[in-house]
Amino acid sequence: METFLSTTAACIALSASGIFFMVGLLTGLWKYLCMRRHPQAEAPHYVNIAHRAALMYAFSSQLLAVFAALSAFPGWLNTVAVIPPLVFFAIAIAHYVELGMTTDSKNSLRDSPDKAKDYRILNVLAVAEIGGFSVLLIGFFVKQWA
Repeated sequence: METFLSTTAACIALSASGIFFMVGLLTGLWKYLCMRRHPQAEAPHYVNIAHRAALMYAFSSQLLAVFAALSAFPGWLNTVAVIPPLVFFAIAIAHYVELGMTTDSKNSLRDSPDKAKDYRILNVLAVAEIGGFSVLLIGFFVKQWA
C-alpha cells in the first residue's frame, strides 16, 4: 500500500525512528535495573541521558520523515537531507550508551582528552542536523505555499 510516508527519505527516517525507540526502551530497562541495584534508586548519569536521547531522537526522526514526505524537493535531495541528522542522532546515542557503561564522567566534554576534536565534531553535528532539517523545512514551505 502506497502512502505519503513511503518515499525513500521517509522510510529511512521511520526505520531509524523504530531503532531509536527500541534503544530507548532497552536503555529504559537498563536504567530501571540500575535503579533497583542502587541504594538511593539512582541510575548512572549517562544511562539516564542515553535513555532520554534515544526516545527524543526516535520522535525527532518521525518529524524528519513527515517533513521529507511533504517536501517539494526531489526524493534524492530529501534523502540526502535526512541522512546526516540521523547519523549524528545515532552517534550521540551510541556515545551516551558507551559513557553509561563506563560511568567515568558526569561531563564528557569537560573531561575529554581532546576538546579541540570534540568541538570540531560538535560543529559538524550542528551543520549536519540544522542543515539537513533546513532543507526539509524549506521543501515543506515551498510545497505548502506554492
